[in-house]
Amino acid sequence: MTKKQAALYQNVVNNMLQQVEEKEAIERRGLILKLLTGLKQICNHPSQYLKLSDIKADESGKTELLLDLLRQIFNANQKVIIFTQYRQMGDLLMKLIREELNVDVPFLHGGVSRKNRDLMVDNFQEKPYVKAMLISLKAGGTGLNLTAASNVIHYDLWWNPAVEAQASLPNRTEAKCTSSPLYYRKNIRGKN
Repeated sequence: MTKKQAALYQNVVNNMLQQVEEKEAIERRGLILKLLTGLKQICNHPSQYLKLSDIKADESGKTELLLDLLRQIFNANQKVIIFTQYRQMGDLLMKLIREELNVDVPFLHGGVSRKNRDLMVDNFQEKPYVKAMLISLKAGGTGLNLTAASNVIHYDLWWNPAVEAQASLPNRTEAKCTSSPLYYRKNIRGKN
């Protein structure tokens, strides 16, 4: 976590705990859920929590690590699927990867039409220049078979581990590969 992330994180915790102390049981539960969601977003990137459209890699340990992993994957001429549970974070990552690595990454999420979804999947599977694909966990758990991916990265974790596991089943990647694929699941955690 960067200093900026840590300061924002602590500020949100302090403010929310004060609000929690002033509320009754049911209202407390809602505030605690709001706090947890906010803290997850801060850990992803301060821009997500602050609802900003600009994203700088050096403001988040997670994004710095993601870019390092992507450089390694692209240098090895491999493909990667990147999962996120948040549409806003997917939009930010798409922009960041384009700016930092000069790679356009399609983002498959619940708002993508069936026609465009099929086109994204076909391009990822068949076009060598489509190196990565961002996918929301919910969209990724609905019958995708992306055998061209040899790497899977979970940028952030879903509240329900079963959804995450379904989205990144090894056989989804390995089932139809003719070469010997490397499959691994990488959970990104920010730098300490």
